[in-house]
Parts: sequence; structure tokens; C-alpha cells
Amino acid sequence: MPRFLKLIINIVILGTLLLISVQVWAQDWRPVRGGIPFGIGGIALIQQQSNTLDFLIVHDNKQKNQGRLAIISIKGKNQPEYFPLNWPSNIELPIDLEALTSVPEKTKSSFIAISSSGKAYYIRLEPAKKTILVLKEFNLPGIIQGNNFEAFGLQNLDGKLVAIWGHRGEGEQPATIFWGVFDLAKYQITLTGSANLKVPFPSGNVRHISDIKVDPVGIVYITSASDAGDDGPFQSAVYIAGYLGLRDQKITWRQNPQLVPFYRSYYHKIEGIELVPGAEGGVVVGTDDENLGSYVYIVGGTS
Repeated sequence: MPRFLKLIINIVILGTLLLISVQVWAQDWRPVRGGIPFGIGGIALIQQQSNTLDFLIVHDNKQKNQGRLAIISIKGKNQPEYFPLNWPSNIELPIDLEALTSVPEKTKSSFIAISSSGKAYYIRLEPAKKTILVLKEFNLPGIIQGNNFEAFGLQNLDGKLVAIWGHRGEGEQPATIFWGVFDLAKYQITLTGSANLKVPFPSGNVRHISDIKVDPVGIVYITSASDAGDDGPFQSAVYIAGYLGLRDQKITWRQNPQLVPFYRSYYHKIEGIELVPGAEGGVVVGTDDENLGSYVYIVGGTS
């Protein structure tokens, strides 16, 4: 067989194998919606049933005719169903929502959304009616000029409701993690500490923190992301950043001195993270892939 013909056959076989591998890889990531207005800035679990996971998501939109919130429902191995939510007409539309967390309570229907400027919205969701009520607007404490917030989380730790949030940083500028105690009755967060953080991956125009969540024992998870424009390429990683705890009734922070990415992507810009317990759960991430829309992926879950 001529060498040229052998080369052509090898190229065809290699191309077929690559196509199969791309298709298998693509099945792991589930598309939500296409286009810039549907990027996921933050994600929070609403409920998990036997074969279904329902999430509330926020979009970082700025125009009046663009959505701010939506519910996505993942049933088994099916693609996510998307249900847009209307923002209440009596409340001014938020600009650039970038983070979302559930409020730890039994009803699982209260959430806090954060804009990049540090404005917070305390939200009550009625999933059956697919409507929301904005209970309160307030600001994060200690905001300084240049802050750009993309991360917010809440957790009950030893009887205290602890808030943790992050200024994203960019490139050589580190991110800043803030923490404090949240008084729900007063809708007020008391800032008690902060620390700078830089991740080893991605590099370049990286946003060192694109989202943050803390689990019930105080382990803090973050995502990091970078992009070269509205069409990518994108890179992302998920890290365990450190530990929040209480000592003498004061919040303490122990930062991981050697950050290890336990998941990374060379194709998506992860801007939302949620922790879902149980056999069907995992670390759930959502993306804002600009012109390419949004995707969700369950790290360590069943695909």
C-alpha cells in the first residue's frame, strides 16, 4: 500500500476517534441556553428529588428586556429545562447579578443574589408559581472603589450564620475573600476579616475567584476562570481554598497554602458553583460562556 494512502487512512481513523471523544466529552456538559443573555453568574439548589435537581440561577444582564433569574430543572440524564422568572415590577431591575446562595433554613425558598457592585437582594421564591418576591435590598459591608464581586456564600457554623464573599481580582491583582456574621433580622452583615488569594490556574487574564461556597463543616470551595473574549477560549478550575471556623466565638480563616485544582476545564468559563449532597449530587458548576451561552456540569456526579 502506498505510503500516501496509508497516511490518508490514518488521518481518517484519527479524525473519527477524535470526533467520538469530543462527542463523549460533550455529553458530560449539559447546555442550558445559547447566547450572551443566558450566561450563569451564580447557581443555588432549590430542591433535589429522587431523579431531579432544581436550581435557581442568575444572569449578569444589564438591559431592561433581559432576564435576571431563572429556574433550571435536571431530570435524570436529560438536558436541563429552563424556566425564566420575572423580576417584580415594583423593584428596580438589578444590574450585573454575579452570585447567588440559598439561605440555610428548612423551607429552602430564600436566596440572596449579589451584583458586581456589592448590592444584595434577599429573595423569596415560590417554585410552584415560578414567581419571586424581593424582601430586602442592602449592601455588602466595607465596599471600596474598584471592588468587583462575583462570589457569595452562606452557612450555619456552630450556631452562627456566616457569610463569605469575594472580590474577583484579575491577572496580577489578587482576589480578596471577605467573611463576617449575617444578622438576618436586621439584614446586616458584620465584616470580621479578609484575605488575598491568587490561583495557579488559569493564568493570564484570570479572575482568581468567580464564585464561592462553604459546606456545613466550613470547607470553602472556589471557582476561577479566564477568557480571551466573547468567543473564548475559556479556562476554569475548582479549588478547596481553605477553612472557616469559630474560635472563642470569633470567625477564623485558614487558607490553603498550596492550592490544588481538583477539576479544570479548557473549554468553559465557570462562574457558578453549588454543593449538592447525596448519590445524585456532586459539585455542580454553571458557566457564562458569553456568545456560546451557558452549560452545567456535575463534578463527581452521575453523567
